[in-house]
Amino acid sequence: MKVCRHHDEIDCFGAILHNWPAYNENDTHVDELCGCLKNCNDIFYSMKIQIEKKTPENYTGIAMSFIFEDRIIELQDSRYAHRARGRIPQIVGHYMPGASVNFSNDFLNSNNYDPIAGEGENGNPVIIPSKDLLKMQQLFQINRFNLLASDRISINRTLQDVRNNVCKTKTYPTNLPTTSIIIVFHNEAWSVLLRTLWSVINRSRADLVHEILLIDDASTRTFLKEQLDEYVAKLPIPTRVLRLQNREGLVSARLLGAKNAKGEVLTFLDAHCECNTGWLEPLLKRVKDNRKVVICPVIDIISDDNFSYIKSFDFHWGAFNWELHFRWFMLGDEELKKRQKDVSAPFKTPAFAGGLFSINRQYFFEIGSYDESMRIWGGDNIEMSMRIWMCGGSIEIAPCSHVGHLFRKSSPYTFPGGVNEILNRNLARVADVWMDQWKEFYYKFNHNANSLRATLNTTERVILRQKLQCKPFTWYLQNVWKENFFPAKNRFFGRIQIANLTTIGPEYRKYYDIIQEFSRVIHFQEQSIDERWNKLIKYFNKRTEAINELFRHNSNDYLCLQKPKTNNAVTPYGQTFIRKCSKLYDSLDEMFVITIDGKIMTNENLCLDSFKIHTSDDSNDEKNGKDENYAKMVTCSTKSTQYFIYNTNTLQLLQANTGMCLQGTNIPAENESYKILLTDCSENNKQQKWILFPVEWH
Repeated sequence: MKVCRHHDEIDCFGAILHNWPAYNENDTHVDELCGCLKNCNDIFYSMKIQIEKKTPENYTGIAMSFIFEDRIIELQDSRYAHRARGRIPQIVGHYMPGASVNFSNDFLNSNNYDPIAGEGENGNPVIIPSKDLLKMQQLFQINRFNLLASDRISINRTLQDVRNNVCKTKTYPTNLPTTSIIIVFHNEAWSVLLRTLWSVINRSRADLVHEILLIDDASTRTFLKEQLDEYVAKLPIPTRVLRLQNREGLVSARLLGAKNAKGEVLTFLDAHCECNTGWLEPLLKRVKDNRKVVICPVIDIISDDNFSYIKSFDFHWGAFNWELHFRWFMLGDEELKKRQKDVSAPFKTPAFAGGLFSINRQYFFEIGSYDESMRIWGGDNIEMSMRIWMCGGSIEIAPCSHVGHLFRKSSPYTFPGGVNEILNRNLARVADVWMDQWKEFYYKFNHNANSLRATLNTTERVILRQKLQCKPFTWYLQNVWKENFFPAKNRFFGRIQIANLTTIGPEYRKYYDIIQEFSRVIHFQEQSIDERWNKLIKYFNKRTEAINELFRHNSNDYLCLQKPKTNNAVTPYGQTFIRKCSKLYDSLDEMFVITIDGKIMTNENLCLDSFKIHTSDDSNDEKNGKDENYAKMVTCSTKSTQYFIYNTNTLQLLQANTGMCLQGTNIPAENESYKILLTDCSENNKQQKWILFPVEWH
């Protein structure tokens, strides 16, 4: 019987890459390497196609990417320092600037587009020869993507049609409205910008594209001046370049394009995209059917490392976190049920990424276009999402429309005034105009934005909201985004803490007495689970200040439930833990929302759940081990393991479907934090005593 040495695809990739010369020369080693991993041979031959023979030295310490089963596998180092990138990268609401690098003007202004036949065709990755790796790394710093790879790919490269079969058979009316394609760029790479242009030209019905408008946001690259003007003058679709003299940012640039557009529909694209087959008709058809619908394509992924085109999952929708940063989440249950009837039908989304969408030109201006006081980049998509929904429109995603977008890990752009000041000011404007009492929640936990609050002038946008007779933000949360994880009047918001067992103080006893009195008065244990939480939440909301006062001077003597820590801001899932509570009540990592049905939620659409680990003192004797259930935070869903009950008699938190209790442990997790178990309940177990500590959020 073989021993499984490598338990998943990522491990197998790393092992093969580390020993590539030996395994490449002798395929028989692969079976020995992979053990009983069923698809390891498929992995090996996938790699064999994608990379050349290289000496081991070439691989050490080099980040490499491979495509396997529609995923990017990135190996940061040949010696198992590797990770897998998910299908959909979250679009984080802040750009992290990369390392500052000084380049000569000649270097920056050189256009090295020199395509090699076959490179990148069908959306395949470009593999850079080892002799060019240093050059690749240097060029990467200019635009924060693999410019050398892009320059080797034809600006007319082919792509695989990634639509589902239902979409491929759909037909569209001949009398669809025409559109103006608006593309904003700032110091974009020549090959990337032109590949965006040609993807529009090659994969759009000619009668539907009235014009293409390129908006130059004060680029400094010489090849984006006269050379670009001369090039676009010869394109088969009328194309104009409009230029801003000073760097003004995305909003001003898009408004310049919109004001000069002549098409019935405005279609906005980023300058680093590739439109796929049949991308335009589903967008225009939806706008024709309803002029108040803002419609978006499914955003596929173009790798910044090797320019491979990777199909995204069709059924994600957009929303935002507590910091108002855009995020992708799984579709809500109602929309998923609708998908079963017609997988090609557009579906609603609470928010959109903002880079790629179509909108009726007249409606764009009727609804308020953009907030012209927003500068450079950030927040415009959140503002527009709230405004469209709250003022009578809707935002949808068309699963039959696919456009690839080049996602970067950091931004190459400068932000005059600083990225934090610009982004926080933009987002503060969103909160100030559209979020009603929830703006206090935003300001309370976002100190940088709060410091700018007094300097905002949002009068013009407030008047617009009144003029359009827009609905309140609470309507948006209750009707557009029912699955939201924001605090509300009918939800508990605050910390979930366990007493530090070495310093249980009198405030703990007082809390217990308060909860006991409440429980006796309303006959708490006789109520249904929903009714229990409903009444308890109302009680906590009325007693927030009183409970706060109990613990005000001893809050640091307690351990708080914490959201998982991760180096990757876009995948915040994992094992939860407890650590000492912060002295101030302003740490989002220890804030939770509890709904009336007992779901314990937090920022990033995470819910408390459990997972099982089999442990054994002897690694060779797994039969004599035991199963332990640990608490973790995962994507919120309707799983039965995500509902909890609070026993007011014992102060225990029980998982509703198993009856197991949440229990603190002395098992180290990291630094001075400790893991959380789900185990059999015991009234005498002090590690199962939990305090629900309400925090004022508005």
